[in-house]
Amino acid sequence: MLTINFHPFQNIETERLLLRRLNENDADEVLALRSNPETMKYIPRPLAKNREDALGHINMIEEKIVTNTGINWGITLKGEPKIIGIIGHYKVSPENHRAEIGYMSFPEVNGKGYMSEAIKAVVAYGFEQMNLHSIEAIIDPDNIGSERVLQKNGFVKEAHILENELWEGRFLDTVIYSLLKRNWKK
Repeated sequence: MLTINFHPFQNIETERLLLRRLNENDADEVLALRSNPETMKYIPRPLAKNREDALGHINMIEEKIVTNTGINWGITLKGEPKIIGIIGHYKVSPENHRAEIGYMSFPEVNGKGYMSEAIKAVVAYGFEQMNLHSIEAIIDPDNIGSERVLQKNGFVKEAHILENELWEGRFLDTVIYSLLKRNWKK
């Protein structure tokens, strides 16, 4: 079993981005992300309704970091304080040396390569810092943008599971993509 330790917390820099720890000052952006039907379209979770919901989400992320059960970063453009998205290893399975990556960003920044750049950095962190064997992403089969960015980053489709999640009275399909460390290209 892996020993996971996110302390001290590590910011990650890429060519254009700074991935940093979320804090209370990010509540407005987290609310804007998680209350937007467009950004939440493929995420079967309730829409955030107010600042308290956003702070609750930030606190949940912080608790996972503190307990070494998950790690997320706010995605910022270098030199800009406001987040344009969130990315991280949402669920970590130390016994299987595997983690689930998740991410979201504002629609106005999509298509500029930011998410692909962030995924590369978070995958590298997972394989190099966490010593993961594999990283998975679970997506809605209709989320073509997410599918493309995963494929661009070396992830391969493992499964299409039919109607395995009940959300708001409907059964939804999920698709699992994964990347094994041995197939990862730095």
